Amino acid sequence: MNYDYIETSVAERIGYIVLNRPEKRNAFNYELVAELKTAFRLHFEDKHCKIIVLKAKGEVFSAGADLGYLKMLQSNTFEENLADSTHLMELYELIYSGPKVVISQIEGSAIAGGCGLATLTDFSFAVPAAKFGYTEVRIGFIPAIVMVFLARKIGEGRARELLLTGDLLSAEEALKYGLINFVVNADEIELLVHQFAKKLIENCSGESLATTKKMLARVQDLPYEEALHYAAEQNAHARATADCQRGIAAFLNKEKNQW
Repeated sequence: MNYDYIETSVAERIGYIVLNRPEKRNAFNYELVAELKTAFRLHFEDKHCKIIVLKAKGEVFSAGADLGYLKMLQSNTFEENLADSTHLMELYELIYSGPKVVISQIEGSAIAGGCGLATLTDFSFAVPAAKFGYTEVRIGFIPAIVMVFLARKIGEGRARELLLTGDLLSAEEALKYGLINFVVNADEIELLVHQFAKKLIENCSGESLATTKKMLARVQDLPYEEALHYAAEQNAHARATADCQRGIAAFLNKEKNQW
């Protein structure tokens, strides 16, 4: 498929999605978000792709919303703006609860919506020079959609600190906050992300990864007893899956599974 703002490929069971709008700091507009939604859905459906890596061209991972595009939206009706913000919400939810693990490879700063995009992924690698922050309040905007996910990830206290100040964090600070998972040297990030993806591909059941992601998205919103019953049901279902039967058989026979 041809895209205007991103590039995609699949190699060694890793699906790559690359933001390719460097002249605009990989900022979001309607079309970019639409292309990302399409690319993620196609990778989710592709049997040759097990893990997805999200990265970007240029010096900035993503600066969030395109301010020129936001200015244009100010003349929209509420209904038109609601449709546009729902469009972005659907992308974030797709990454968060989709059936395949998504790894972000962050080689430049991730700001506002770009920070949301980076921190929504299941695992994130960043270079030391990257900066992170939700700067919406500094331009009279609000970090509305991302806060739903951010508070889940790092807790309300940390989320309040970031969302209400608009302060930027260094990569090391983002690591301490729990925004990202790893800080690695720029000359090593490509290799380390690839090795990490291959480790998941070789060691983990794709069916188990998908179910675990689905449960993580849901279980936090359930009342305590309901969450336990839901977990018990999923546990019971998992025992009957082909992957579980294969995995246990391989373990008992001291064989390495070919996931």
